[in-house]
Amino acid sequence: MNRKSQKSSQRSSQRSLFNILKNIPQFMLLIAIATVTVFPLLWLVSTAFKSPTENIFQSVPQLLPSQPTLENFIKVWQNSRFDLYLWNSFFVSSITVILNLLFCSLAAFPLARLEFKGRDPIFWAIVGTTMIPFQITMIPLYILAVQLNLKNTYAGLIFPYVISAFGIFLLRQAFQSVPKEMEEAARMDGCSSLGIWWHIMLPAAYPALTTLAVFTFVAMWGDFLWPLAIVDKAELYTLPRGIASLASAFSEDWRLIAAGSAISMVPVAIVFVFLQRYIIPTEASVGVKG
Repeated sequence: MNRKSQKSSQRSSQRSLFNILKNIPQFMLLIAIATVTVFPLLWLVSTAFKSPTENIFQSVPQLLPSQPTLENFIKVWQNSRFDLYLWNSFFVSSITVILNLLFCSLAAFPLARLEFKGRDPIFWAIVGTTMIPFQITMIPLYILAVQLNLKNTYAGLIFPYVISAFGIFLLRQAFQSVPKEMEEAARMDGCSSLGIWWHIMLPAAYPALTTLAVFTFVAMWGDFLWPLAIVDKAELYTLPRGIASLASAFSEDWRLIAAGSAISMVPVAIVFVFLQRYIIPTEASVGVKG
């Protein structure tokens, strides 16, 4: 028995070693992709901590600063309106997330659960708009925003993003996964369609709502093109516009620009860390029996 167990253990170890060797090319490819992806971020953070005496453009980049300093962060915060840019981005992104979740879920519910003529063509027409680049629709959106007196306003910054085709698609798919038994039970209890949307669909689609909230917040936080077009007052600049203005304010001192960019990444990282555990698939049918 001992010899048999030894042979079986040897075979299992050999299989494990073979599997590891077989996966080495995949591991090497993943490491290469991760290095290419992470290196610019590491270089940005490293540049933000480098002192004025260090050469940030040397041929062999030095990731670890020889004389790390917080002077760049202090100078950016004190000599620019960075606190205002942070507030503008946070306010605009938060309101956009709330409106996007509201309107996308209201649009997705009838497309997922109600029967009416032309439902599927309407849905696919909405999904088809995702293939249209924003640069094409930006000009008519800008003309409409100006006609509505939304230029240089918070409402103008939020205007194009209150609803998205991706959000409708994501929530429609989530609503379709909710068992019909839950909806039928709610209707038997006298619940209206709006009540079913609020009490049944939204709690069941919580992971999808969280995912949409994170995607919308990150996209709005980093948006540069639309604020560039709709806002020309410094007091309404969001972070991307504010960071772009640092290039002229500090004569293209890349240490200060890197410090501002590093600060702008902190809120996004915080949002992701706190919400990532909610972005998980759930079974809406847990409470349904039979």
